[in-house]
Amino acid sequence: MHQKNQLRKKYFNLRKKKHFDIEKNFFLPLLNLIHLKIKKKSIKIALYYPSNYELNVLKLLEFNYFLKQDILLPVVDKNNFMNFFPWKKNDILFVNQFGILEPVKSKAKVPDLILVPLLAFDKKKYRLGYGKGYYDRYLNKHIKRFKNILTVGIAFSFQRHHKLPINKKDVKLDFIITEKGIN
Repeated sequence: MHQKNQLRKKYFNLRKKKHFDIEKNFFLPLLNLIHLKIKKKSIKIALYYPSNYELNVLKLLEFNYFLKQDILLPVVDKNNFMNFFPWKKNDILFVNQFGILEPVKSKAKVPDLILVPLLAFDKKKYRLGYGKGYYDRYLNKHIKRFKNILTVGIAFSFQRHHKLPINKKDVKLDFIITEKGIN
C-alpha cells in the first residue's frame, strides 16, 4: 500500500504540473472505438466530472454524437458505493463530501461505456486511482452481470508507469486513451 501511495503522489504532482486543456479531437479514437465495439445506436456513457487536474472529458459534449447519447455521472452514497445517474449538459450538479460535482439521484443506470479517471496506468491496462476503490468495487460488482461494459481509462501519455502494483480487487481496463491514441 505504501508503494501505491507514493505513486499516487508522484503522478498527481506530474499531472498537476503538466496539465493542459485538450482539444475535442483527443476523443476521436474513442468515437472510432465505440463504433467498432458497441453495436447499438443509443448507448449509456458514464463520464466523470473533472476535478484535481483530471482530463476534461466534458469536451466530448462538443460532438453531436455524444449529445445524442445518455450521459451518466457517478454518485457516491453513504456506504461508499458508487452508481451512475443520468445527467444532461447544464443540469444542476451538487457538491458531494469530497468536493466533486454529482447529478441529482434518480434511477441508477448501468453504462455501456465507462470513462475512468486515473492517476497512472501500465501496459497491462491496470490503473492507479485515488485509493478509495469506487471504480474497482463498481466494476467488480457489475462486469460479471453485464459483460459488455466497455471500460476506457482517460489519461495523458506521461501517466504511464512501467508496472503498477496490483491486488485481486484491481480491475484491468479494456482500453486507455491518451493524446497519442488508444493503448
